[in-house]
Amino acid sequence: MKSAEVETRIRQVAGQRRLPETHLERWLALDQPSRARLLEITETLKLRTGQIVTAIDTLHEIAVREQTTIAEILDRPDIRRTLKSAGSTPARARALIDQLRTMRFPLLRAMQSRLAAEIAALKLPRGIEVVLPHELGSDELTVSIAAHSGADFERMLAALESKKTALMRVIELLGGKQ
Repeated sequence: MKSAEVETRIRQVAGQRRLPETHLERWLALDQPSRARLLEITETLKLRTGQIVTAIDTLHEIAVREQTTIAEILDRPDIRRTLKSAGSTPARARALIDQLRTMRFPLLRAMQSRLAAEIAALKLPRGIEVVLPHELGSDELTVSIAAHSGADFERMLAALESKKTALMRVIELLGGKQ
């Protein structure tokens, strides 16, 4: 696709989505492959205005930190997998934004992995779910129990009691204590 055609389509998308002028200018200032690739993804996933803004900001920060282009970031195998994954278009758009945020904050990603491993190691029975806060935005851990009988509930409470020390460790890690 020619540069003028890409610019025209970007301006159309920006107008339809009421993209702030500053973000339109940042998008148009990208190198040609990056502009075109971001346009393709925006149209394919039908990104909303906030998602476009977040994508532009996040991609720019990743590109500066890693000294690469946005097109190269968007062509990484893990990003391509997300774009081609099963699921609805809004779900894939949300997954892309989450993935970009994870790339932007590698320490957050490492902590999420560590906490997920700690929770998996608990080997809690079915019916008990331990949920981390979104993007580790708080130090609140949620534990939910789905029981079908009183005996089932008692069994789950006993399992939680036996894992109490390990669960407290997860909460401490979530609060920033090593």
